[in-house]
Amino acid sequence: MPAIAFSPRSLKTEILPPMQSDDESGYASCSSSEASVPDVFFTKPHLRFLNRQLQNLEPQDILRWCITTLPGLFQTTAFGLTGLVTLDMLSKMKIPRPQQVDLIFFDTLHHFTETLALLDRVRDRYPLVNMHVYKPAGISDSEQFAQQYGERLWETNDQLYDWAAKVEPAQRAYRELRVNAVLTGRRRSQGGKRGDLDIIETDEAGLIKINPLANWSFQQVQDYIRANNVPYNNLLDQGYRSVGDWHSTQPVQAGEDERAGRWKGQQKTECGIHNPRSKFAQFLRQQELRKQEEALGKALQSGMEVESS
Repeated sequence: MPAIAFSPRSLKTEILPPMQSDDESGYASCSSSEASVPDVFFTKPHLRFLNRQLQNLEPQDILRWCITTLPGLFQTTAFGLTGLVTLDMLSKMKIPRPQQVDLIFFDTLHHFTETLALLDRVRDRYPLVNMHVYKPAGISDSEQFAQQYGERLWETNDQLYDWAAKVEPAQRAYRELRVNAVLTGRRRSQGGKRGDLDIIETDEAGLIKINPLANWSFQQVQDYIRANNVPYNNLLDQGYRSVGDWHSTQPVQAGEDERAGRWKGQQKTECGIHNPRSKFAQFLRQQELRKQEEALGKALQSGMEVESS
């Protein structure tokens, strides 16, 4: 059967011709020309097989598999508890420098001050970890962001906000850093769309996403943090469980889902990074069409005023 080739660097998904017997594992034959082989690819049956196998492993074993199997591996994190557990586990594996997993942090310019303070504590605790920080393109602070996009964009156009603050920086990071695969902090116990997470997923552009703690509960994550004295966001001591931007995050009440404090009162359950890229491609096309219609309307109105005068 044809294999699906994922090449995040070119942001394309290709259908490959039927593989020969020595390619059936989902990896290219060592005799193949390096220039003609995608970075990483799995057939769908291979992906299902891997998920069945990894499902029964401990997070540390999943991480070891990732390090030895996936080139271009990074960890994306907003320094939530699960991401911090992953970071601490990796730090204890004595990974040689060339194989160490770098961090990518997307600074939306609207994080809590407690979140930004945590970055410094993480750098102090894990000095060997290389951290890449990506902000909205050409913007350095929230005031500039408001000048370019208007005040409270997350209320006036939340999809544009997600694109500008999260999705575009993520795509830029993946391209510039040559990212093939990312470790995420998502878990099934977080509820919502995450309830049926696989250990390994691929998005439309071929980016491989690994959820090493998918099987863990919030209590397991919290117990690990305490047992290993891992630095964490001080907001978690104030009733927060899942921390995002300050304008869309609230403390969680007793009995509520741990992500209930995110986008409270809205249908939204995910930030743009974990939504299909095609959704944002369609949104951007609609935005461009709207601009063109507005420009045409202004031109017609100007022409009518000239004629009347």
